[in-house]
Amino acid sequence: MRLPEFVRTTTFRWTLVVSGAFAIGIILMFGFVLAQAYVCMASDVDGLIEGIANTIIARGPQYRIHAIDEHLGVDPHHVKIAGLFAADGSRIAGNVKALPPSLLADASPQLVSVVKIDGSDQEQTVRALARRLPEGGTLVIGRRDYEFTWIARIVERALALGLVPALCLGVAAGAFLSIRAQRRIEEVNSKVLRIVAGDLRERLPTFRSDDPFDKLAVLVNGMLDEIEALVRSIAGVGDDIAHDLRTPLTRVRVGLERGRQKAKTLDELRATVDQAIVRLDQSLAIITALLRIAEIEHSRRLDGFRSVALADLVREVGDLYEPIAEDRKVVLAVGAKDDVIVHGDRDLLLEAIANLVDNAVKFTPEGGRVDVSLLRRGNEAVVRVCDTGPGIAADEQELVARRFYRSDKSRRDPGLGLGLSLVNAIVKLHGFRFSISPGPGCIAEIVGQPAAA
Repeated sequence: MRLPEFVRTTTFRWTLVVSGAFAIGIILMFGFVLAQAYVCMASDVDGLIEGIANTIIARGPQYRIHAIDEHLGVDPHHVKIAGLFAADGSRIAGNVKALPPSLLADASPQLVSVVKIDGSDQEQTVRALARRLPEGGTLVIGRRDYEFTWIARIVERALALGLVPALCLGVAAGAFLSIRAQRRIEEVNSKVLRIVAGDLRERLPTFRSDDPFDKLAVLVNGMLDEIEALVRSIAGVGDDIAHDLRTPLTRVRVGLERGRQKAKTLDELRATVDQAIVRLDQSLAIITALLRIAEIEHSRRLDGFRSVALADLVREVGDLYEPIAEDRKVVLAVGAKDDVIVHGDRDLLLEAIANLVDNAVKFTPEGGRVDVSLLRRGNEAVVRVCDTGPGIAADEQELVARRFYRSDKSRRDPGLGLGLSLVNAIVKLHGFRFSISPGPGCIAEIVGQPAAA
């Protein structure tokens, strides 16, 4: 016969183990109490019967029978044992039928079996002692352990009425916890199977408690959130790549086809091929940029981290873009007075700042101004790029750092839509923060923690 599922669970088995250990501990405790009670009561009984024996012996031969009868006369629980025997072992008085052969004379009290004269003639185990009399004969005084038997019965009833229900309650609690855990595991298993089947929107159930199941479920759900976001990001990137590469590749194909059909001279055919090469270079640039972003996001360049002076980077970017700004008739101002050292990759940080300045110069109209500055704000270092261009709309503030996203204002300008995505990846790699304020005008900031001195 196959046992129920909850009986074979670890929770139920451990409950049985704990309940068994609890029961053994209780039994050992009661056993210790009974043992100590027996020792104490045996000592009291021994002292009592020794005193009675000494008293009867001291009263003299002519009064001993009367003293024995008087002693046995007050015995409501029928626990007293007394007997007076002649030198030949015959009974003279008392309620003991015969002198116990195992009872040693003039020794300390001991446990012996006696036959009591009370109509039943049954053997009873009593604590008794024997004293030899001066005139010959033996006096036997004893007492049945009535009190200890009474206490033992009370303990037995306490164990039956207390321990057995407690064990049953423990087993019931173990079954309840086992069934509850089993149901929760089955629910988790069903959710996991759905997730494995591809439904990434599923989450493990939580009950807002502090038990280990809930803590584990919260961690797993957080991991699933990240996985879902990554999968959606990958899917979005794939769609964006297909969309952005389809147009230039289609143009390349159409251009080559037309050139093959319509080109009449070698120069016309070369011109067609040159245009195709330009468009293919643009497609390769997209793939190269995506691979670079993926490399940065996967933290493959942490080995190149070292101390970097941000002021030198800001001035270097200013020198690089100053002639470009002059050509576009844009004022480029650079301010990097603070000497700030950060821990990072110099080439990547230079590329991030250059991308911000490139965007600012590109989208600022003639007569505008671009300010690149390095400053301290509390315990943080801030690289700020401000421009007087059209800026971005508030609803596009969270979108501009996505791959291939291009604002409507920049559709006519050349570019891949990957510059701010690259900046965002570099900033995250360094543990910095990146923010862009909505327009008109634009303020882009890279905020990081200076390296410890």
